[in-house]
Amino acid sequence: MHTGSNWGSAQERGSLQVFLAAPRGFCAGVVRAVDIVEIALERYGAPVYVKHEIVHNPHVVADLEAQGAITVETVDQIPEGAIVVFSAHGSPPADFEAAKKRSLRVIDATCPLVTRVHNEAKKHLREGKKIILVGHRGHQEVKGTTGQGEMALMDDQEDPPPPEWDPDTEVAVLTQTTLSVDDTASMVDRINTVFGNVTVRNDICYATTNRQSAVKELVAIVEVVLVVGSQTSSNCRRLREVAERAGVPSYLINSPDELDLGWFEGMARVGVSSGASTPESLVQAVCDALNPENVTHLGLASEDIEFTLPPEMRDAMPPRRSSSWATAVDKDAGVASE
Repeated sequence: MHTGSNWGSAQERGSLQVFLAAPRGFCAGVVRAVDIVEIALERYGAPVYVKHEIVHNPHVVADLEAQGAITVETVDQIPEGAIVVFSAHGSPPADFEAAKKRSLRVIDATCPLVTRVHNEAKKHLREGKKIILVGHRGHQEVKGTTGQGEMALMDDQEDPPPPEWDPDTEVAVLTQTTLSVDDTASMVDRINTVFGNVTVRNDICYATTNRQSAVKELVAIVEVVLVVGSQTSSNCRRLREVAERAGVPSYLINSPDELDLGWFEGMARVGVSSGASTPESLVQAVCDALNPENVTHLGLASEDIEFTLPPEMRDAMPPRRSSSWATAVDKDAGVASE
Protein backbone atom coordinates (compact mmCIF):
# COMPACT_ATOMS: atom_id res chain seq x y z
CA MET A 1 0.00 0.00 0.00
CA HIS A 2 1.31 3.41 -0.96
CA THR A 3 0.25 6.73 0.48
CA GLY A 4 0.73 10.30 -0.61
CA SER A 5 4.03 12.14 -0.27
CA ASN A 6 2.61 14.16 2.63
CA TRP A 7 1.81 11.07 4.68
CA GLY A 8 3.85 10.64 7.84
CA SER A 9 5.66 7.77 9.48
CA ALA A 10 3.95 5.26 11.75
CA GLN A 11 5.54 6.99 14.72
CA GLU A 12 4.14 10.39 13.63
CA ARG A 13 0.60 9.11 13.32
CA GLY A 14 0.76 6.53 16.10
CA SER A 15 -1.34 8.64 18.49
CA LEU A 16 -4.33 8.80 16.13
CA GLN A 17 -7.45 7.09 17.42
CA VAL A 18 -9.74 5.99 14.60
CA PHE A 19 -13.52 5.83 15.03
CA LEU A 20 -15.24 3.81 12.33
CA ALA A 21 -18.88 4.68 11.61
CA ALA A 22 -21.58 2.12 10.91
CA PRO A 23 -23.47 1.59 8.79
CA ARG A 24 -21.22 2.53 5.91
CA GLY A 25 -20.32 1.28 2.47
CA PHE A 26 -22.32 -0.79 0.02
CA CYS A 27 -26.09 -0.55 0.18
CA ALA A 28 -28.42 -3.30 -1.00
CA GLY A 29 -28.93 -1.60 -4.36
CA VAL A 30 -25.20 -1.49 -5.04
CA VAL A 31 -24.67 -5.11 -4.00
CA ARG A 32 -27.49 -6.11 -6.35
CA ALA A 33 -26.11 -4.07 -9.26
CA VAL A 34 -22.58 -5.44 -8.92
CA ASP A 35 -23.95 -8.98 -8.63
CA ILE A 36 -25.98 -8.47 -11.81
CA VAL A 37 -22.90 -7.50 -13.84
CA GLU A 38 -20.83 -10.38 -12.45
CA ILE A 39 -23.57 -12.93 -13.07
CA ALA A 40 -24.03 -11.62 -16.61
CA LEU A 41 -20.30 -12.02 -17.25
CA GLU A 42 -20.33 -15.57 -15.87
CA ARG A 43 -23.45 -16.55 -17.79
CA TYR A 44 -22.91 -14.85 -21.15
CA GLY A 45 -19.17 -14.21 -21.22
CA ALA A 46 -17.36 -11.00 -22.03
CA PRO A 47 -18.02 -8.42 -23.17
CA VAL A 48 -21.02 -7.24 -21.20
CA TYR A 49 -21.77 -3.57 -21.74
CA VAL A 50 -22.79 -1.32 -18.87
CA LYS A 51 -24.65 1.90 -19.63
CA HIS A 52 -23.17 4.52 -17.32
CA GLU A 53 -20.91 3.51 -14.43
CA ILE A 54 -22.73 0.67 -12.68
CA VAL A 55 -22.13 2.57 -9.42
CA HIS A 56 -20.16 5.76 -8.82
CA ASN A 57 -16.87 4.30 -7.68
CA PRO A 58 -13.84 3.89 -9.97
CA HIS A 59 -12.46 0.90 -8.05
CA VAL A 60 -15.69 -1.04 -8.55
CA VAL A 61 -15.90 -0.05 -12.21
CA ALA A 62 -12.26 -1.01 -12.83
CA ASP A 63 -12.74 -4.38 -11.12
CA LEU A 64 -15.71 -5.20 -13.34
CA GLU A 65 -13.93 -3.97 -16.46
CA ALA A 66 -11.03 -6.29 -15.62
CA GLN A 67 -13.58 -9.13 -15.75
CA GLY A 68 -14.83 -8.05 -19.17
CA ALA A 69 -17.41 -5.32 -18.60
CA ILE A 70 -17.34 -2.30 -20.91
CA THR A 71 -18.75 0.97 -19.60
CA VAL A 72 -20.44 3.33 -22.08
CA GLU A 73 -22.53 6.46 -21.68
CA THR A 74 -25.04 6.07 -24.51
CA VAL A 75 -26.92 3.17 -26.03
CA ASP A 76 -25.67 3.98 -29.53
CA GLN A 77 -22.13 3.08 -28.40
CA ILE A 78 -23.18 -0.56 -27.97
CA PRO A 79 -22.98 -3.03 -30.88
CA GLU A 80 -26.32 -4.32 -32.12
CA GLY A 81 -27.46 -7.51 -30.43
CA ALA A 82 -25.11 -7.15 -27.45
CA ILE A 83 -25.91 -7.58 -23.78
CA VAL A 84 -26.17 -4.40 -21.73
CA VAL A 85 -26.73 -3.75 -18.03
CA PHE A 86 -28.40 -0.45 -17.18
CA SER A 87 -26.81 1.13 -14.11
CA ALA A 88 -28.18 1.25 -10.57
CA HIS A 89 -29.09 4.93 -10.92
CA GLY A 90 -32.00 4.33 -13.28
CA SER A 91 -32.55 5.14 -16.94
CA PRO A 92 -35.23 7.05 -18.85
CA PRO A 93 -37.70 5.14 -21.04
CA ALA A 94 -35.97 6.57 -24.12
CA ASP A 95 -32.90 4.45 -23.35
CA PHE A 96 -34.98 1.27 -23.24
CA GLU A 97 -36.60 2.23 -26.54
CA ALA A 98 -33.21 2.90 -28.13
CA ALA A 99 -31.93 -0.45 -26.86
CA LYS A 100 -34.91 -2.25 -28.38
CA LYS A 101 -34.22 -0.67 -31.78
CA ARG A 102 -30.65 -1.98 -31.60
CA SER A 103 -31.85 -5.47 -30.58
CA LEU A 104 -29.93 -5.27 -27.32
CA ARG A 105 -30.58 -7.65 -24.47
CA VAL A 106 -31.18 -5.31 -21.53
CA ILE A 107 -30.64 -6.35 -17.93
CA ASP A 108 -31.96 -3.61 -15.68
CA ALA A 109 -29.87 -3.05 -12.53
CA THR A 110 -31.84 0.02 -11.43
CA CYS A 111 -32.07 0.12 -7.64
CA PRO A 112 -35.60 -0.94 -6.63
CA LEU A 113 -35.89 2.21 -4.52
CA VAL A 114 -35.22 4.32 -7.61
CA THR A 115 -37.74 2.28 -9.58
CA ARG A 116 -40.26 3.10 -6.86
CA VAL A 117 -39.68 6.82 -7.52
CA HIS A 118 -40.25 6.24 -11.23
CA ASN A 119 -43.51 4.44 -10.48
CA GLU A 120 -44.61 7.27 -8.18
CA ALA A 121 -43.93 9.78 -10.94
CA LYS A 122 -46.06 7.89 -13.44
CA LYS A 123 -48.87 7.50 -10.90
CA HIS A 124 -48.94 11.22 -10.07
CA LEU A 125 -48.92 12.15 -13.75
CA ARG A 126 -51.86 9.81 -14.42
CA GLU A 127 -53.72 11.54 -11.59
CA GLY A 128 -53.12 14.92 -13.19
CA LYS A 129 -50.76 16.28 -10.54
CA LYS A 130 -47.86 18.60 -11.22
CA ILE A 131 -44.54 17.12 -10.10
CA ILE A 132 -41.56 18.82 -8.51
CA LEU A 133 -38.42 16.70 -8.38
CA VAL A 134 -35.84 17.78 -5.81
CA GLY A 135 -32.49 16.61 -7.12
CA HIS A 136 -29.15 17.53 -8.64
CA ARG A 137 -29.23 18.62 -12.26
CA GLY A 138 -27.22 16.31 -14.49
CA HIS A 139 -27.06 13.39 -12.06
CA GLN A 140 -27.83 10.07 -13.72
CA GLU A 141 -30.65 9.32 -11.30
CA VAL A 142 -32.29 12.66 -12.07
CA LYS A 143 -32.02 11.97 -15.81
CA GLY A 144 -33.83 8.68 -15.29
CA THR A 145 -36.60 10.18 -13.18
CA THR A 146 -37.24 13.28 -15.32
CA GLY A 147 -37.45 10.96 -18.30
CA GLN A 148 -40.63 9.42 -16.86
CA GLY A 149 -42.68 12.50 -17.77
CA GLU A 150 -42.99 16.25 -17.45
CA MET A 151 -41.83 17.66 -14.12
CA ALA A 152 -40.07 20.68 -12.65
CA LEU A 153 -36.60 20.21 -11.18
CA MET A 154 -35.51 22.06 -8.06
CA ASP A 155 -31.78 21.69 -7.43
CA ASP A 156 -30.90 22.65 -3.86
CA GLN A 157 -27.39 23.51 -5.03
CA GLU A 158 -28.84 26.28 -7.21
CA ASP A 159 -31.20 27.70 -4.54
CA PRO A 160 -34.13 27.94 -6.99
CA PRO A 161 -37.61 29.31 -6.25
CA PRO A 162 -40.58 26.93 -6.57
CA PRO A 163 -42.27 26.86 -9.99
CA GLU A 164 -44.59 29.75 -10.82
CA TRP A 165 -47.76 27.68 -10.77
CA ASP A 166 -51.14 28.58 -9.34
CA PRO A 167 -50.96 28.25 -5.51
CA ASP A 168 -53.94 25.88 -5.62
CA THR A 169 -52.17 23.49 -8.00
CA GLU A 170 -52.14 19.89 -6.83
CA VAL A 171 -48.43 19.20 -6.43
CA ALA A 172 -46.49 15.99 -5.80
CA VAL A 173 -42.89 16.23 -4.57
CA LEU A 174 -40.37 13.52 -5.44
CA THR A 175 -36.71 13.45 -4.44
CA GLN A 176 -33.45 11.98 -5.61
CA THR A 177 -32.65 9.11 -3.27
CA THR A 178 -29.14 10.28 -2.33
CA LEU A 179 -29.75 13.86 -1.17
CA SER A 180 -28.96 15.56 2.11
CA VAL A 181 -31.80 14.80 4.50
CA ASP A 182 -31.65 18.28 6.03
CA ASP A 183 -31.39 20.16 2.72
CA THR A 184 -34.31 18.22 1.28
CA ALA A 185 -36.49 18.99 4.29
CA SER A 186 -35.70 22.68 3.80
CA MET A 187 -36.67 22.50 0.11
CA VAL A 188 -39.95 20.77 0.95
CA ASP A 189 -40.72 23.47 3.52
CA ARG A 190 -40.23 26.11 0.83
CA ILE A 191 -42.58 24.28 -1.52
CA ASN A 192 -45.21 24.00 1.21
CA THR A 193 -45.13 27.76 1.78
CA VAL A 194 -46.13 28.36 -1.86
CA PHE A 195 -48.61 25.58 -2.58
CA GLY A 196 -51.49 24.51 -0.39
CA ASN A 197 -52.10 21.04 -1.81
CA VAL A 198 -48.79 19.18 -1.69
CA THR A 199 -48.19 15.42 -1.56
CA VAL A 200 -44.75 14.47 -0.28
CA ARG A 201 -43.26 11.03 0.10
CA ASN A 202 -39.77 10.72 1.49
CA ASP A 203 -37.79 9.13 -1.33
CA ILE A 204 -34.38 9.47 0.31
CA CYS A 205 -33.29 5.88 0.73
CA TYR A 206 -32.59 4.08 3.98
CA ALA A 207 -28.86 3.84 3.20
CA THR A 208 -28.48 7.57 2.61
CA THR A 209 -30.41 8.39 5.79
CA ASN A 210 -28.53 5.86 7.92
CA ARG A 211 -25.08 6.94 6.72
CA GLN A 212 -25.83 10.61 7.29
CA SER A 213 -27.16 9.84 10.77
CA ALA A 214 -24.00 7.85 11.53
CA VAL A 215 -21.80 10.79 10.52
CA LYS A 216 -23.88 13.14 12.70
CA GLU A 217 -23.11 10.85 15.64
CA LEU A 218 -19.47 10.58 14.60
CA VAL A 219 -18.80 14.34 14.57
CA ALA A 220 -19.72 14.56 18.25
CA ILE A 221 -16.62 12.59 19.25
CA VAL A 222 -13.97 13.27 16.57
CA GLU A 223 -11.92 16.23 15.40
CA VAL A 224 -11.73 15.41 11.69
CA VAL A 225 -13.75 13.13 9.39
CA LEU A 226 -12.63 11.11 6.38
CA VAL A 227 -15.29 9.97 3.93
CA VAL A 228 -14.00 7.19 1.70
CA GLY A 229 -15.51 7.33 -1.75
CA SER A 230 -15.55 8.93 -5.17
CA GLN A 231 -15.94 12.63 -5.91
CA THR A 232 -18.60 11.60 -8.45
CA SER A 233 -20.73 9.95 -5.77
CA SER A 234 -23.61 12.14 -4.61
CA ASN A 235 -24.09 10.32 -1.31
CA CYS A 236 -20.35 10.52 -0.51
CA ARG A 237 -20.32 14.28 -1.07
CA ARG A 238 -23.37 14.65 1.17
CA LEU A 239 -21.58 12.80 3.99
CA ARG A 240 -18.66 15.19 3.80
CA GLU A 241 -21.10 18.13 3.88
CA VAL A 242 -22.83 16.74 6.98
CA ALA A 243 -19.53 16.77 8.85
CA GLU A 244 -18.51 20.20 7.55
CA ARG A 245 -21.83 21.74 8.61
CA ALA A 246 -21.25 20.43 12.10
CA GLY A 247 -18.01 22.40 12.17
CA VAL A 248 -15.73 19.38 11.77
CA PRO A 249 -13.13 19.39 8.97
CA SER A 250 -13.92 16.65 6.47
CA TYR A 251 -12.13 15.19 3.47
CA LEU A 252 -13.45 12.96 0.69
CA ILE A 253 -10.78 10.50 -0.43
CA ASN A 254 -10.90 7.53 -2.75
CA SER A 255 -7.87 5.66 -1.40
CA PRO A 256 -5.11 5.85 1.23
CA ASP A 257 -2.90 7.46 -1.43
CA GLU A 258 -4.76 10.73 -0.89
CA LEU A 259 -4.09 10.99 2.86
CA ASP A 260 -2.19 14.06 4.06
CA LEU A 261 -0.59 14.18 7.51
CA GLY A 262 -1.30 17.91 7.67
CA TRP A 263 -5.01 17.20 8.04
CA PHE A 264 -4.39 15.63 11.46
CA GLU A 265 -1.89 18.08 12.94
CA GLY A 266 -2.70 18.58 16.61
CA MET A 267 -5.59 16.12 16.42
CA ALA A 268 -6.02 12.80 18.17
CA ARG A 269 -9.45 11.50 17.04
CA VAL A 270 -10.35 10.85 13.40
CA GLY A 271 -13.68 9.53 12.17
CA VAL A 272 -14.02 7.35 9.08
CA SER A 273 -17.13 6.57 7.06
CA SER A 274 -17.95 5.74 3.44
CA GLY A 275 -20.71 6.14 0.90
CA ALA A 276 -23.09 3.54 -0.45
CA SER A 277 -20.90 2.76 -3.48
CA THR A 278 -17.59 2.37 -1.62
CA PRO A 279 -16.05 -1.11 -1.21
CA GLU A 280 -15.34 -2.03 2.39
CA SER A 281 -11.83 -3.05 1.35
CA LEU A 282 -11.01 0.62 0.67
CA VAL A 283 -12.27 1.65 4.10
CA GLN A 284 -10.11 -0.98 5.75
CA ALA A 285 -7.09 0.16 3.71
CA VAL A 286 -7.59 3.71 4.97
CA CYS A 287 -7.89 2.52 8.58
CA ASP A 288 -4.74 0.43 8.16
CA ALA A 289 -2.88 3.49 6.90
CA LEU A 290 -4.12 5.63 9.80
CA ASN A 291 -3.57 3.36 12.77
CA PRO A 292 -4.76 -0.26 12.51
CA GLU A 293 -4.01 -0.90 16.19
CA ASN A 294 -6.35 1.80 17.49
CA VAL A 295 -9.71 1.49 15.72
CA THR A 296 -13.02 1.80 17.57
CA HIS A 297 -16.08 0.44 15.77
CA LEU A 298 -19.27 2.41 16.30
CA GLY A 299 -22.32 0.23 15.66
CA LEU A 300 -24.94 2.96 15.44
CA ALA A 301 -27.51 1.13 13.30
CA SER A 302 -27.99 -2.16 11.53
CA GLU A 303 -29.21 -2.93 8.03
CA ASP A 304 -30.74 -6.23 6.98
CA ILE A 305 -32.05 -5.35 3.53
CA GLU A 306 -31.30 -7.43 0.46
CA PHE A 307 -32.93 -6.87 -2.93
CA THR A 308 -33.85 -9.76 -5.20
CA LEU A 309 -32.19 -10.15 -8.57
CA PRO A 310 -34.06 -9.61 -11.86
CA PRO A 311 -36.28 -12.59 -12.77
CA GLU A 312 -33.93 -13.82 -15.49
CA MET A 313 -31.10 -14.13 -12.96
CA ARG A 314 -32.81 -15.60 -9.93
CA ASP A 315 -31.68 -19.13 -10.76
CA ALA A 316 -28.04 -18.05 -10.51
CA MET A 317 -25.91 -18.21 -7.41
CA PRO A 318 -24.85 -14.58 -6.98
CA PRO A 319 -21.17 -13.88 -6.33
CA ARG A 320 -22.05 -11.83 -3.19
CA ARG A 321 -18.80 -9.95 -2.76
CA SER A 322 -20.05 -8.90 0.70
CA SER A 323 -17.13 -10.44 2.56
CA SER A 324 -14.84 -7.70 1.29
CA TRP A 325 -17.03 -5.22 -0.55
CA ALA A 326 -20.43 -4.86 1.04
CA THR A 327 -22.08 -2.77 3.72
CA ALA A 328 -20.52 -2.73 7.15
CA VAL A 329 -23.10 -2.68 9.91
CA ASP A 330 -20.80 -3.27 12.88
CA LYS A 331 -17.31 -4.56 13.44
CA ASP A 332 -17.74 -7.23 10.79
CA ALA A 333 -18.71 -6.40 7.21
CA GLY A 334 -21.73 -8.13 5.74
CA VAL A 335 -25.27 -7.92 4.41
CA ALA A 336 -27.93 -10.15 5.91
CA SER A 337 -31.02 -11.44 4.17
CA GLU A 338 -34.45 -9.97 4.80
